[in-house]
Amino acid sequence: MHAERPEGGLEVFVVDGLSDDGTIEILEGLCVEFHDLSIIINEKRTTPFALNLGINRSNAEYLIILGAHSEVSSDFFFQNLKVFKDHPMAWCVGGKCENIYTDDTSKAIGAAMSSSFGVGNVRFRTGGEDGYVDTVAFGAYKSSVFESIGLFDESLTRNQDDELNFRIVKAGGLIYYSSSIRYKYFVRASFEKLFRQYFQYGYWKVIVNKKHSTITTLRQIVPALFVLYLILQCSLIFIWTSAYLGLILITLYMILGIYFSLGSGASPMKVLRAFIILHLSYGLGYWKALILGGRFRKEKITR
Repeated sequence: MHAERPEGGLEVFVVDGLSDDGTIEILEGLCVEFHDLSIIINEKRTTPFALNLGINRSNAEYLIILGAHSEVSSDFFFQNLKVFKDHPMAWCVGGKCENIYTDDTSKAIGAAMSSSFGVGNVRFRTGGEDGYVDTVAFGAYKSSVFESIGLFDESLTRNQDDELNFRIVKAGGLIYYSSSIRYKYFVRASFEKLFRQYFQYGYWKVIVNKKHSTITTLRQIVPALFVLYLILQCSLIFIWTSAYLGLILITLYMILGIYFSLGSGASPMKVLRAFIILHLSYGLGYWKALILGGRFRKEKITR
């Protein structure tokens, strides 16, 4: 799908992390056809370095962050600019993620990632009324934002966009969600990759919290508390007969999981499995970082 170009012009930077799969050759061919497309090589090979390389090369008034596994709607740029015009106080704007599936597994994973039971009140995932939020994905930013609060934190392998958005809110800036801004996200079709992805999210969220000396959102601690509860429950059940009463909460969790999986259009059992993986992996990653002291270290990123 080709997106309409805004009146003020458009510049596109594709930042490549030393790929060896023919990507560069494809991009070089596209550069001949599209003169507003440029290639930047990312020697560091991690996301925040890539984002900052693009920002530093641009002189645009507005900058939009995009990533892999995504495709924008034809009016994507127009709608971002329109939302900025309608809400001039916003520092950042973003829209709704529309999941694209490749098989039954990816459909189940997408259903879990778009459910409030799966991810909480993350509006760019679950949808909802237009309005101010605490974060968006693939946001459009006024260039003045980076001059005011700095670039993406290059020490964060994961959660760097979430951390930047937290700095915006902390500095008194506003982030606006609009359902008119649409993009497609190609959902991973592997429960194993989903586990690694959300384990990393949980791990790096603790590092973000440590950096700012606060819990950035309350929803992030729910999976960690869930994991802690399961560990305590499994431990107590062998030494305290009444601990069996705790199984009621686990049963309630399973019932709620099945309830939220119904009507998703995907296999309820697969969606339930995705819910469990989302919550356990995030919670385990969170606890690993807490136990290790939230040390900054480079994690292998699953693409």
